[in-house]
Amino acid sequence: MKRRSFLEKFTLSSAGIILMKPTFAIQERSSARKNRLVILHTNDTHSNIEPFPDNHSKYPGMGGIAKRYSIVKQIRAQEPNVLLLDSGDIFQGTPYFNAFNGVLEMKCMSKLGYDASTMGNHDFDIGMDGFLKAKKHAEFPFLCANYDFSKTILKGETQAFKIFNKGGLKIGVFGIGVELNGLVPRLAYGDTVYNDPIEIANNTAAEMKKEKCDLVICLSHLGFEYQDDQKASDKKLARNSSDIDIILGGHTHTFLEKPVIEKNKAKKNVLINQVGWAGVQLGRIDVDLNKVKIGSENLIIR
Repeated sequence: MKRRSFLEKFTLSSAGIILMKPTFAIQERSSARKNRLVILHTNDTHSNIEPFPDNHSKYPGMGGIAKRYSIVKQIRAQEPNVLLLDSGDIFQGTPYFNAFNGVLEMKCMSKLGYDASTMGNHDFDIGMDGFLKAKKHAEFPFLCANYDFSKTILKGETQAFKIFNKGGLKIGVFGIGVELNGLVPRLAYGDTVYNDPIEIANNTAAEMKKEKCDLVICLSHLGFEYQDDQKASDKKLARNSSDIDIILGGHTHTFLEKPVIEKNKAKKNVLINQVGWAGVQLGRIDVDLNKVKIGSENLIIR
């Protein structure tokens, strides 16, 4: 199926799955599971391995790797076509990071079966050498299209994009990172070159289109939006894009009740989603491959 004709036919729905307690039952929403792509995603988990305490003022009992693992496992048992993605800032925020220097986070994400992640600014917090040591325990690729690591120890350790085959379709996924200068000490990112994210995103998406990808997903750590419209953001990227279909964001810790739709340069829809921080939500986007309408709901785990 040609990419553009496919995109004119598919239906998108999403749910922010709130991670609270381990038991979880997902309601069947279509009899044709084999014709559905389920995209699960996180961002800014910040080393939150355990759930928040039950007496926490904002997120009582919410989050936790074990609960996320149970949910992902159950969804994979029900759905044949699943992608699990992360938009960066895996590191920093709890004593687990201080104790294990990111190794535990990588092992946990590998156990969950993440398919890919991009890098956030906090993933440089122990320098590139620290990241590289932790990355050795990651069984998934890091996608960083606009960071040029060619003069650093991370040369060859990341890739711009990866193409997945799901449900007979080619799904292209790439990553875009935020400007490091001013956010990260220079010693931590060294000779990493930051390239214009919008230009690189468009070039990478165009390359994946040439590879005949049916769907193009951007893992972005730019941030959802800013008052300064000159600053790169997910909304600005969407408006200035041509071949990106979905942007899974991070960095600004934005909790979206539902995905936001922006029009790209060709007046086509681009879906943007972000699920806050600390792993208290797991984003879910269903792509209907046969134009069978799928309902949208927030799935609360009690």
